[in-house]
Amino acid sequence: MKYVLTAAMAMLVLSSATVAAQTPTRLNQFNDWGTYSYDANGAKVCYVLTTPKTMQPSSVDHGDIFFLVTQKGKAATYEPQVVMGYPMKDGSKVVVTIDGRAFSMFTRGESAWMENAAEEPQIVAALRNGKAMKVDATSQRGTATNYTYSLAGVTAALNSIKTCK
Repeated sequence: MKYVLTAAMAMLVLSSATVAAQTPTRLNQFNDWGTYSYDANGAKVCYVLTTPKTMQPSSVDHGDIFFLVTQKGKAATYEPQVVMGYPMKDGSKVVVTIDGRAFSMFTRGESAWMENAAEEPQIVAALRNGKAMKVDATSQRGTATNYTYSLAGVTAALNSIKTCK
């Protein structure tokens, strides 16, 4: 039930760019990763989503935090995104580290995307093969935050949306 609610909240953030977006439908759950879809302007959009296992510092209200990977187009390419429960510092970067390999994301408001779109396949491959993921960000107030995520189920989740149409 938690994943359905968190996915719906993530859609509120995502739907700002897609006015016609509807409430997402939960497709499946693979360990710590859920799969979802929604219709946007007559096209089906599918994505995988997870929430952090730990949030630091524990003394602040983080809001709802998500890491998601959306399937783009018919070529089954993927777009990773971080959605925070707070606005991030203007001009700051989010750093996603998977098994020691760091990827940089640019921020806008409460979301972050890959700084270099050419690295999207690399981060997805790292997710599929990785054991641990950490996300570091800076809030608009200047608070350094970090989150750890489980990668259990991400490969099965990504595989399950390959044919999502």
